Amino acid sequence: MGPGKVNLKGRDLLSLHDLTPEEVAAILELAGELKEKQKQNIPHPLLAGKTLGMIFQKSSTRTRVSFEVAMYQLGGYALFLNANDLQLGRGETIADTARVLSRFLDGIMIRTYAQSDVEDLARYASIPVINGLTDLTHPCQVLADLLTIKEWKGKLAGLKLAFVGDGNNVCNSLLFGCAKVGMDISVASPEGYKPRQDILRLVNEDAKQTGCRVEIRTDPLEVVAGADVVVTDVWAGMGQEAEQAKRVAALLPYQINPALVSHAKPDYIFLHCLPAHRGEEVVDEIIDGPNSAAWDEAENRLHAQKAVLAMLL
Repeated sequence: MGPGKVNLKGRDLLSLHDLTPEEVAAILELAGELKEKQKQNIPHPLLAGKTLGMIFQKSSTRTRVSFEVAMYQLGGYALFLNANDLQLGRGETIADTARVLSRFLDGIMIRTYAQSDVEDLARYASIPVINGLTDLTHPCQVLADLLTIKEWKGKLAGLKLAFVGDGNNVCNSLLFGCAKVGMDISVASPEGYKPRQDILRLVNEDAKQTGCRVEIRTDPLEVVAGADVVVTDVWAGMGQEAEQAKRVAALLPYQINPALVSHAKPDYIFLHCLPAHRGEEVVDEIIDGPNSAAWDEAENRLHAQKAVLAMLL
C-alpha cells in the first residue's frame, strides 16, 4: 500500500495549489486503496497512537464526522476543539495557540473563516495543519470530488467539468483541482460573483503544467454544454445569510435543473458538496436522480481525508 515515491510527511494542506500533480495523484491513489481496505474490513492502523486536534470556528456535519471516523479507522484519536472552548476566544494569539497545540498533538485540522488564520496557524505550528474549509478554499472537499469523478468516469484528464453558481471557496478549489489533474473546467457565474482574479492567476499557472482549459463565463448554457461533470454549491454560505435574498435573485438563472443539464453529456454526473438548499441551486429531480453522485461524493470525504491524514501525519 502507498503513494509510491511521493512523501508528504510533515507537510501542511492549506490549498490544492500547494500540491504538485503527482502529489494529488498519490493522495487519490491511496484514498482508493484505503476505501477498498475499509470495505473488506481489513485493518489499516497507519496512525496508531497519533492524535488530531480539530478546531471548529464554523460548524459542520460532514467535516467533523468524516475526520473523527477517519482517525478512528486509522487507529488514531481525534479531539474536537470548539473555538469557544479555546483561549483563542479569549485573546490568545493564533501563534501561541499553534505553539502549544504542537506540543500535544500530531496534527491540526481547522475549519474557519479567514484563509490567513489557517496560514498563520501553519506558520507557527511545528506539526501538519489541514484546511478543513475557509471562505477562500475547501481542498479536502475537492479531493473527495476528484476521487468520485475518477470512480464514476475511470479517469480525470481530458474530462470537462462545469461549475455553475457563486465563484466561492468550492469553486476556487475545483479550479485548482482540475488544473492539477488536467481536467478542463468551465465556470458560469453572474457579474459580481465570479472567482477572484488572484485565484485565477494561480489557477492558470497550474493549468499550463497539465494543459487543461480554464474558462470563466456568464452563460450557464455555454458552460454546461458537453460537460462530463456538473457541480454547484449553495448560493449563500455560512456568514452570508444577510445576503440571502440578493444572492437568490442574482443566481436563480444558474439553478441546476433538467432544462440546463439537457445540454450536458447524457452520462454526466452531478456533484454537490452539501448541504443542499433544494429548490434554490438544485432541484430534487437532479440531486436525487440517476446522474447524481452526491452521496458517493459525501462518503468520499472520509476516504480522501484518510489518505491526507495518513500521508501528512
